[in-house]
Amino acid sequence: AFTTKFNRGRLSDLVGLLSGRNFETRSYEKEIEEASFKTLSEGVREFINETHFKRFLMIIRSAGYVDSSMIGSVNALNFAYVLYLKLKRDLGNNPNIESWVRRWFVMSLLTGRYSGSPESRFDKDIKAVHERPFADVLADIEAAELSDAFWDFGLPQALNTSSVNAPAIKVFWAAQANRGDKGFLSKDITVRDMLTHHGDIHHIFPKNFLKQRGLLRSKYNQVANYVYVQQEVNIKIGDTAPAAYMAKVFDQCQQGAAHYGAIISLDDLKANLAANCLPDDLAAYQPEQFETFLTERRRLMAQKIKQYYWGL
Repeated sequence: AFTTKFNRGRLSDLVGLLSGRNFETRSYEKEIEEASFKTLSEGVREFINETHFKRFLMIIRSAGYVDSSMIGSVNALNFAYVLYLKLKRDLGNNPNIESWVRRWFVMSLLTGRYSGSPESRFDKDIKAVHERPFADVLADIEAAELSDAFWDFGLPQALNTSSVNAPAIKVFWAAQANRGDKGFLSKDITVRDMLTHHGDIHHIFPKNFLKQRGLLRSKYNQVANYVYVQQEVNIKIGDTAPAAYMAKVFDQCQQGAAHYGAIISLDDLKANLAANCLPDDLAAYQPEQFETFLTERRRLMAQKIKQYYWGL
């Protein structure tokens, strides 16, 4: 409420304004105190307006964030709401507002924009948005932080992690939800469905399969080794190597009898692999090629996130 109405991000400024501080003369004035309380009251009413809040949540969900567990930065969410309220107040029904808010929110998550000193960053960002056309502010940030170097090198590196709480993997899953992608080897059940109902996460190269070959948790739990999958498919795959279970999947597409999932068409299978950023030749990958597989999948995941971001 304070940030969106006063165009400031530091709470110390709020204390000063409510005390009547004139920041230019460094004096305290009753008029400023009264005006500040009135403005803050208006901001609070705007901030807690149910209609505003529900419309904002629809924007966030439309970006693929269908479950609260996907949002690792409350600060990014808070500023996105501040931004929505300000743009809505300043620009009315501008048709670009929803897209701008989605992009700012996802950009903030991808770059960790509010992970350091959020109060200072809030202050700089709200002042920039207040003083310049928003499209220009966003374009400058994207040019600086989301260049080709980020998509080609920075993001794949961010996906080189075993933490399911890493922002990059959550953005990837949001991208899948946003696109309506089907789960791995699923014909009808979407990643959005599984995110909403907390479906299974499957290791493409099964965990025990890799553990038996001496790989450590930091390797077999790489997020690039994860896909969302229906529980029954996950159970059937078990500890089977991808070369073995994918060979059977290709066979079921030729014979028309489903065993792993419900896909019985080669075209549907290729589309499913592409949607889940898996190489077409997944069946050819052997255990000793696990690192090569991870590198390739990170590249494909980063490409998907890039396409998703620019389409928001």
